[in-house]
Amino acid sequence: MSGFREFIARGNVLDLAVAVIIGAAFGTIVSSLTDDLIMPAVGAVFGGLDFSNYFVRLGPIPETFTGDPNSYAALKAAGVPMLGYGSFVTAVVNFLILAFVIYQFVRIANRFKAQPAAPSEELAVLKEIRDELKSKGGA
Repeated sequence: MSGFREFIARGNVLDLAVAVIIGAAFGTIVSSLTDDLIMPAVGAVFGGLDFSNYFVRLGPIPETFTGDPNSYAALKAAGVPMLGYGSFVTAVVNFLILAFVIYQFVRIANRFKAQPAAPSEELAVLKEIRDELKSKGGA
């Protein structure tokens, strides 16, 4: 049990756990942004298109089906084989938004990492002393 405790206590494991939890929450936000704001706006621009109901039926509708034959969700629940390309387009938009945001985070993080810290005053003095000793010792 102590080995497990040491493993969990490592900083990178805890950082990873936090990142996974935040990532899952952020994925939910991006899905909502896409499903509730972006795709309806795109649909409105293109004449009221509802991307969630864009599909191609690959098999027959069961005789016992009583729902809307133009509803992707209802047909999917009834087990009708379909290609739901509207849902796929929505998933691609979700991915692109998420990838762009992650790219921006990484770019900002790299910018902070790339900036070297200014040397301390003590370090500058020590470098001057070193250089002075080298010049006297070599002469």
